[in-house]
Amino acid sequence: MNLPEAFIEQLRSLLPEEWEALTDAISSSEPSVAVRVNGARSIGVPGGCRRVPWCDLGYYLDDRPVFTFDTDWHAGRYYVQDASSMFIAHVIKQFIYEPVRYLDLCAAPGGKTTAAIQALPPRSLLVANEIVPQRARVLADNVIRWGDPRCVVTSNAPKEFSKLTDFFDVIAADVPCSGEGMMRKDDEAVAQWSPQLVEQCAERQRGILADAWNALRPGGLLIYSTCTYNRQENEEIADFIVNELGATSLEVPVEPSWDIHPAIGSECHCYRFMPHRVDGEGLYMTAFRKDGNGPRQDIRSKEKNAKKCDEIGKNWLIDPNNYVIEQQGDLFLAVPQDIHREVMALRAMLTVIHAGVELATVMGRKTVPHHALALSTARATEAFPVCEVDYPTALRYLRGESITVDGPRGHVLVAHEGAVLGFANNLGNRANNLYPKPQRILSTYLPDVKPQVL
Repeated sequence: MNLPEAFIEQLRSLLPEEWEALTDAISSSEPSVAVRVNGARSIGVPGGCRRVPWCDLGYYLDDRPVFTFDTDWHAGRYYVQDASSMFIAHVIKQFIYEPVRYLDLCAAPGGKTTAAIQALPPRSLLVANEIVPQRARVLADNVIRWGDPRCVVTSNAPKEFSKLTDFFDVIAADVPCSGEGMMRKDDEAVAQWSPQLVEQCAERQRGILADAWNALRPGGLLIYSTCTYNRQENEEIADFIVNELGATSLEVPVEPSWDIHPAIGSECHCYRFMPHRVDGEGLYMTAFRKDGNGPRQDIRSKEKNAKKCDEIGKNWLIDPNNYVIEQQGDLFLAVPQDIHREVMALRAMLTVIHAGVELATVMGRKTVPHHALALSTARATEAFPVCEVDYPTALRYLRGESITVDGPRGHVLVAHEGAVLGFANNLGNRANNLYPKPQRILSTYLPDVKPQVL
């Protein structure tokens, strides 16, 4: 790999004693492969694999299988995530001990969102946002696959959150950046890099933070991160947060054995992951406490697009009385009772594309259960029959083909080795496939043996 000369000069100035080791790691070493297990699924962990030191549920794999062909991945049993990025869970656990309203401001594709879902205290509300609609849909798919009913997905510009004054206890901003930390595994990151891009990204990052700052309550927590190395997008932004926005840098306890590099040229507490030191890609993360101290605010608004109902899906949920069942057009969904008011406020002021658990689509007398219900951790286990299928049948199902199942007629859950994949309508001689079209496997090659990750 040929790195840009200007980038090498930047590293030489940034790390006079380590730049050669870092450039060698970027240009010639192989990226590590790691997964983070979904503890809510109550399943096993990768056998014989090393644990990621700063994440209890993170594991390094010995090689990189084709995850597309693993039914456990489709069932939301794990998320493929760079080990460095899993540090977000460690940061959350150092400062958050009771339920919060948490905003993941730049959340797609969902790695840090699903990590936060696991790390936050129970009964927290997580709002995951992505401004680009296509990326927001991918984010929603990954949230649905993870299965937590307390996550809302929005698609808005950061400045639109300024209307939610003091609404959030925590904002995580994994901001768009120049991507230097991705160069080892992404040729496009090398091709697009320039000093001008670094400056443009730093300016954009300041704007994103300033736009969203009003939504964080006084005394609230900001977690800022990038996947790049330079100071302009890292320490200089940290100094901007302290000096211009009004915040205090927080120290995150870390183990010396983790070999995380400290701040460069700043008094802020900063945590740099670099591939010549850690088994992971380039990452920068830091945390702040917003100056002042005050309660989060409620936004009073009336929901106009949904009406409460009890006819559909109530018996499909664990503890159904803890949910509000709503109808939006022909879609029925369930929102946890204790966050329903907040979800209504978000819908009134933002573009919400997913909230709670989508239960079913109803057209006349026809009721079709929603894919989100199949993967939700809120689904009652006895709500639908589960039909186990072999691996070749599971792959045909994930490709959207018709299959046959051994089970009662009507809507059933298709599963392989206990991992629920989605719904089918069993007609007896065949089963109509209800797996969502956008998520289907497109490859014409189908392996005979399932990749063994868990």
